[in-house]
Amino acid sequence: MTKSADTYLVCDPWQIIEENWNRERNLVSESVFSLGNEHMGVRGYAEEGINAETLQGSYFNGIYEEADLNRSYKGIITKTHFMVNSVDWLYAEIHADDELLDIASCDIENFRRVLDMKDGTLKRSFDWRTKSGPVVHLEFIRFLSMDSPGTAYQKINFSVSGGDVSLTVVIANNFNTSHGWNKKNYWDMTRREWFTSGAAIQGKTIRTGQQVFSGFTFRTNINVQCGKKVAEKFAGFEIILALKNGESAWIEKCVYNHISKERDSAGDPVWIKGCEIMKDDPVDFDTALEKQRKYWDTFWKNADIKIEGDPLNQQGIRFCIFQMQQTYNGYDPTNNIGAKGLTGEAYNGHAFWDTETYCLPFYLFSNPQAARNLLSFRYATLDTARDRARQLDCEGACYPIATLNGEEACSLWQHASLQFQPSTAVAYGIRHYVNLCQDTEFLYEQGAEMLVEISRFLASRGSWNNDGTGFGFYAVMGPDEFHMMVNHNCYTNFMAKKTFEYTEQVLQTMEKEQPKKFAVFCKKLKLSQNERMNFVLCADKMIILFDEKTKIFEQHEGYYTLPRMEISKIPVTDFPLYHNWSYDRIYRTSMIKQPDVLMFLFLYNQEFSRDIKKANYDYYEPNTIHESSLSPSIHSIFASELGKHSEAFRFFGFATRMDLDNYNRNTVEGLHTTSIAAAWMNIVYGFAGLRSDGNYLSLNPVLPEKWTGYEFGILYRNAHIRISVTAKDIVLSSNDEISEPIPLKIFSELHSFTSAGLTISLSKKQD
Repeated sequence: MTKSADTYLVCDPWQIIEENWNRERNLVSESVFSLGNEHMGVRGYAEEGINAETLQGSYFNGIYEEADLNRSYKGIITKTHFMVNSVDWLYAEIHADDELLDIASCDIENFRRVLDMKDGTLKRSFDWRTKSGPVVHLEFIRFLSMDSPGTAYQKINFSVSGGDVSLTVVIANNFNTSHGWNKKNYWDMTRREWFTSGAAIQGKTIRTGQQVFSGFTFRTNINVQCGKKVAEKFAGFEIILALKNGESAWIEKCVYNHISKERDSAGDPVWIKGCEIMKDDPVDFDTALEKQRKYWDTFWKNADIKIEGDPLNQQGIRFCIFQMQQTYNGYDPTNNIGAKGLTGEAYNGHAFWDTETYCLPFYLFSNPQAARNLLSFRYATLDTARDRARQLDCEGACYPIATLNGEEACSLWQHASLQFQPSTAVAYGIRHYVNLCQDTEFLYEQGAEMLVEISRFLASRGSWNNDGTGFGFYAVMGPDEFHMMVNHNCYTNFMAKKTFEYTEQVLQTMEKEQPKKFAVFCKKLKLSQNERMNFVLCADKMIILFDEKTKIFEQHEGYYTLPRMEISKIPVTDFPLYHNWSYDRIYRTSMIKQPDVLMFLFLYNQEFSRDIKKANYDYYEPNTIHESSLSPSIHSIFASELGKHSEAFRFFGFATRMDLDNYNRNTVEGLHTTSIAAAWMNIVYGFAGLRSDGNYLSLNPVLPEKWTGYEFGILYRNAHIRISVTAKDIVLSSNDEISEPIPLKIFSELHSFTSAGLTISLSKKQD
């Protein structure tokens, strides 16, 4: 792998620290220092503005705009939608005498930016040597409340030395923001109002008509001159701080953001509700910060992963866990997880099939309600998926490759019309969730209907071969997006087969356990016995390209004959390839973007022998360029399982520090949120060898050579279980009262876990 780390951050177990501002790295840092709480997110930009490349991104989950596309073929979308840059509620403009603060052009010393993962705060401080002589020390602090998701806080500390200074500070909530990639503003201001110590403003997206209320209150610790500041789409105050040598002051701002995702929603109810929230929640900065610390302290007690002997990856994995919790925590079932979370505008804020395959495990083992909510989002958008299937001349429901609201938003037809990973991933996610959480209520109320409609789509999109002996999928694109319009992509065929089988299994169980409800269900969906038999037949006759002799699955028909290339010789300056190679050049060889065959071997790991996994790993890994951020972790998991420990560790380092070290040279666009989830899997499924696709939860831990130990926690069957691995043994413990022993397989041996805990010697390890 020719990609390398671009290291510039200070290594610390609980903080992300940047010392000395760097113009070339500013956009990367803005992504890395992003904050979020699922409801909203904000990049780590300088609130006072900066004369350098910047993306002052402020986003709300589910607030989006639309754009028309010029298309003339059926099945190709005619409009798209994208997460829109919203109100800048951190706006601050600062003058010292007549000089405007701008860290890119002013005389700045001792710059330091710190993201503290123990309390979710971002602090930025520096000394400003003003042209008039005095030195102003500034510290900016911000955080987004985790237990009151519409609320956020900002504090600016000032102190002066070397003389007196008059500081003019403008604080405001500003809808005059620009979308990053086209520099357009997508907001109409519908209302604003000033109060004694605060203001509120409301904006409406120009096309979708969604509403965002943004209000704030502020206070200072000294007497100040203060006046209303008026500008376009802007509500703020101008505050004058007259500071003598040695004096200090602060300004605190409490922000209240309330949204309506409803299209063309009425403005008055949103305004009234926003004002009520401001009135009913007068929490000061210090009180809110203490609540924030308690929230994160509780979270880390259960979710932390501790690594002994590897400070870089300790920092990396905590960053990943922190960002996962910021991005999504089950606050709202109408939300999903964008590929960049709420940290940037690449991928337009869209959710992909990564949600069910990469992100869901994190929540399954930490917050099952959040996991259920992710699947409920798919149920809420089932009708839209049905519409998409009809657009493709198919039946049932086809889930979009990229979406915010359930509609297909991908403008590239070869992805939107040829990739069916989202549909089979939803089916897999239902299976995975129900298997671990035993939630039959969800299965029968929502899951079963999705399974039937997905199976209908797959049955209508697939085709029988000429002699009628085999069923499969023609003209598709699998997870490896470097090969399009292929026949019998093995991942697509295999996952469809498993979907058909699981759907029929669920229907049989439902029919047996709840016959009356099942009869109503069949009537509602017009589901016949003949249709069910067709699902079974399609599964039984599915074409799977497997060679019994070599034990290798051919990725797709004709893959073996493709020209080979030496991918290790691709210079690092060519990455990302999509930016530096012509589109058609990428498709002309056997080079693989990300795991395809290995992906379904991972999802259904326990159904395949070690020999099959080894043969396919050895064949496909040398052909994989890892252009997707999702790729390294899956390869690390397999390498660990196959005893390739140094290789597993190398891939792990790439995965867990993907953004901190900007491996793909594209962190400027936002964090790789779903890859961050994959990094969590890299430890839990990789080094700890957890497998959750069978009848029992199993563990097969290994200890990386560089580490002296590691520890992580999972929530399983309502018990918080801490798992510690050292060179000597594996220790499982829990502070919860476990009423019924939990069966666990450790090194293929079945154990019963109770409140008393469990210790297994590593000498029992089965290689």
